[in-house]
Amino acid sequence: MNRFVLLLLLVGFQASAQHFTRKDSLRGSLRTERTCFDVQRYDLNLRIDPGQRSIVGYNDISFKVIENTRRIQIDLFANMSVDSIVFGTQKLAYHREFDAVFIDFDHSLEKNTLQKIRFYYSGKPIVAARAPWDGGFVFSDDDGKPWIGVAVQGIGASLWYPVKDTQTDEPDQGASIKVAVPNGLMNVSNGRFLGSEDLNDGYTRWDWEVKNPINTYDITVNIADYVHLHDQHNGLDLDYYVLRRNEQKAKAHFEEVKPMMDCFQSKFGPYPFANDGYKLVETPYLGMEHQSAVAYGNRFLKGYMGNDLSGTGVGLLFDFITIHESGHEWFGNSITSADVADMWIHEGFTCYSESVFLECNFGKEKAYTYINGLKRNVDNDKPIIGQYGVCNEGSGDMYYKGALMLHTIRHIINDDQKWWKLILDFSNTFKHQIIVHQTVVDFFNAQTGLDLTPVFDQYLRHKNIPTFEWRIKSKKLEYRWVADVSNFDMPVDVIVNGKTVRLKPTTQWQRSAIKVRKKADVAVAVDRFFVNTAH
Repeated sequence: MNRFVLLLLLVGFQASAQHFTRKDSLRGSLRTERTCFDVQRYDLNLRIDPGQRSIVGYNDISFKVIENTRRIQIDLFANMSVDSIVFGTQKLAYHREFDAVFIDFDHSLEKNTLQKIRFYYSGKPIVAARAPWDGGFVFSDDDGKPWIGVAVQGIGASLWYPVKDTQTDEPDQGASIKVAVPNGLMNVSNGRFLGSEDLNDGYTRWDWEVKNPINTYDITVNIADYVHLHDQHNGLDLDYYVLRRNEQKAKAHFEEVKPMMDCFQSKFGPYPFANDGYKLVETPYLGMEHQSAVAYGNRFLKGYMGNDLSGTGVGLLFDFITIHESGHEWFGNSITSADVADMWIHEGFTCYSESVFLECNFGKEKAYTYINGLKRNVDNDKPIIGQYGVCNEGSGDMYYKGALMLHTIRHIINDDQKWWKLILDFSNTFKHQIIVHQTVVDFFNAQTGLDLTPVFDQYLRHKNIPTFEWRIKSKKLEYRWVADVSNFDMPVDVIVNGKTVRLKPTTQWQRSAIKVRKKADVAVAVDRFFVNTAH
């Protein structure tokens, strides 16, 4: 994490902490106990008891010391027990405050040294009432056999394992996830399968290895009596783990992955976790973008559980969960926002990837129909960017409004070749990086030669979208923007007398040389620009 990212997060925290609790700031902000070390690797070794709905085990946390320190913060939900924390052969002292565990060393850890602690813990993790929206474990049933999953985006990975629970620090050298489950069940986690071992006590341990940096909320377990299906596409391993009764259905349904990979790799660059492989894992909840082990629970239906989010019919041409959650492999998993306040970077780009898939496979017209249909889901309730430093996401409009903002920027640029190069360059430039909002704005401005800052600010920092206001005066078209951003300016296309004209409105009234007889002769290209109109 660079100093610019740290400065932004600290400034955001100072500006907004008065609206939140101490618990929020412990989870969301960056203090010395967090910034003094950089996680290199997590090695989880757990036993999960489905009957008791409990976990027992440990996490080996390897880290590099960034600044001399005698104390670090690791996070674990307060309902989970800290059994002991071991450094070498020594048990360490610690104290807890809400979900934060402050660990004390008896001597200073020196800058640039590599260290490791083993954090033993146990307990019954929170069970989600409505995963993946509220977060937690899901304990379900498959013909009398346990079927278990976990989804913790937003609520935090520390719900179920000890971790530095912030998006600013991914384990640089990846992770291993070793999970013992009752015989007859399988656990599927992120990365590559290393093998299983019968522990001769009624449990079998399943070992997985992740080579790439990974968001902590992406680390996952999936427990069931799974069937494994293997395929390959252009050298990329495709693995599917589904319930036995769905084996044949899955073989046909998941063929959609191949054209998706072709499309996304052409537009966003190579699949970012090829050495960890790509997996879809059937889950008892709808879905989640768990890196290299995407959670799939859409019941092998097209659309969003058989429904079309756009209301146009086009959304039934693809499986929403497969496409959307896989899009996160590029946007969210590879490119990650440093603070959840900037989650639009994950969700806006990924929601846009749905229309990208449609354009690749069904043409631009259907893609445009779909993305414009998503307007009906925009609430304009509050800003998309949340409060920094307190683990606060902004409006759920980060999905649809975020995608429609990108659609609008595409038409501001008004050159598809330049647009697709911009998106490809963005994805490749920031691959496997943690970024902030300003990183995106600066990159888009530099690559396009345009000042898109007012556009990003209006759509992301304010709840309203801009309104293109126009009138006919003395048979001439007059127009302006009504927006929250002072001196807002953005080009827009208007169809006048059947011809498309590009206007460059500001917040001041302007008069064009275009002669207009009546209002019916004027139409704003709202299929290309997500704006309100008034006349």
